[in-house]
Amino acid sequence: MLAGKGYENQYLAESEIRELVETALGQVNLTGKRVLIIIPDGTRTAPIPLMFRLFYEYLGDSTAALDYLIALGTHQAMSEAAINTLVGLTAEERADKYARVNIFNHRWDLPETFVTLGQITPAEIEEITGGLMSQAVDVRLNKMVFDYDQLIVCGPTFPHEVVGFSGGNKYFFPGIGGPEVINFSHWLGAVITSYNVIGTKHTPVRRVIDKAAAFIDKPKLCFSMVVKGEDLAGLYIGTPEEAYEAAADLSAKLHITFIDRPYQRVLSVMPKMYDDIWTAAKGMYKMEPAIADGGEVVIYAPHIDEISYTHGKLLDEIGYHVRDYFLKQWDKFKHYPGGVLAHSTHLRGIGEYDAATGVESPRISVTLATRIPEERCRNLCLGYLDPDSLNLDEWRGREAEGVLLVPKAGELLYRLKPKNGHSSL
Repeated sequence: MLAGKGYENQYLAESEIRELVETALGQVNLTGKRVLIIIPDGTRTAPIPLMFRLFYEYLGDSTAALDYLIALGTHQAMSEAAINTLVGLTAEERADKYARVNIFNHRWDLPETFVTLGQITPAEIEEITGGLMSQAVDVRLNKMVFDYDQLIVCGPTFPHEVVGFSGGNKYFFPGIGGPEVINFSHWLGAVITSYNVIGTKHTPVRRVIDKAAAFIDKPKLCFSMVVKGEDLAGLYIGTPEEAYEAAADLSAKLHITFIDRPYQRVLSVMPKMYDDIWTAAKGMYKMEPAIADGGEVVIYAPHIDEISYTHGKLLDEIGYHVRDYFLKQWDKFKHYPGGVLAHSTHLRGIGEYDAATGVESPRISVTLATRIPEERCRNLCLGYLDPDSLNLDEWRGREAEGVLLVPKAGELLYRLKPKNGHSSL
């Protein structure tokens, strides 16, 4: 670890952040080097504007190139205006003071974006997954990284439904990776189930991602941030693996709320940084472990009118279902992308499917209170509530009744207090 500091009960001062950045960058010689910084899109809370300014201050005059690549995964591309907001610049500042800095969207939608780095073998997959799966997985990555001498990852760490905690090498896969690792890793997480994966530091999915990242033959430096509210509580700088280890430990303390009894109904109020259900589904993922059997999660997002800007058509075809709905009808669904199937099961939650009767029994109900029409919600096997009919005040202060309102859902994980310590995969 080159540098790192974190607090449970206070925030890092800008002077501390500056010292950490200066210390870490002082230990790597980037003079005359071409540097590519990989950052999240607007669906993550992080002080990207602050980090952008600091990177430019310390590297802007000495590097041959200082560019950014937005790790979209398969999210929709960001507009120029949205990019300016992401990095905290006006259009004028970006065109003038920071004119030498290029900021690129990861063009995951173009096949020519990628180069093949290698393959994870069936034997390796079988070992990593404990025999759960056995198949070859091609490792492909945005070829842009090979135009640079140094890769820097800069992004936050939160509990995550697919990999356990976000951060570290996740900014390569799925961040700027090809569909093979994305689809495989997401479906692996779905088969294990988000219920069991989320908030777990070491998972088979994390091992797959780290294995894929090992194929990247470039110097890598990671700035792992732990955000509390809107501010920075921790910053850890080192290899992606080192930085992730420390950041995940602090995230587990700050981003997991343990409760004594499960809730019957939860209203997840989704912030506008989530602009479709593909991203706003985190309002379900982060609440599922804290919902009682037969309970309900309501995703309240009156600003959302689309299931997924990139995968909506496929989701309309398959709907939202529990894992075994797909596994027990695999021949019918195996040609769909694993990432889409995974999202479907993650939002629907755990449950059972009887192949003989065709009866599906999700553990809890999931209801959308958005601008997505009721008919479409029903066709997707989701509940519907008119968002205009909801009075948020009627949900407040009712925890004792088993009712909870989460004002900015999507980043904090809720789960029951463990009876005999934490479970692990």
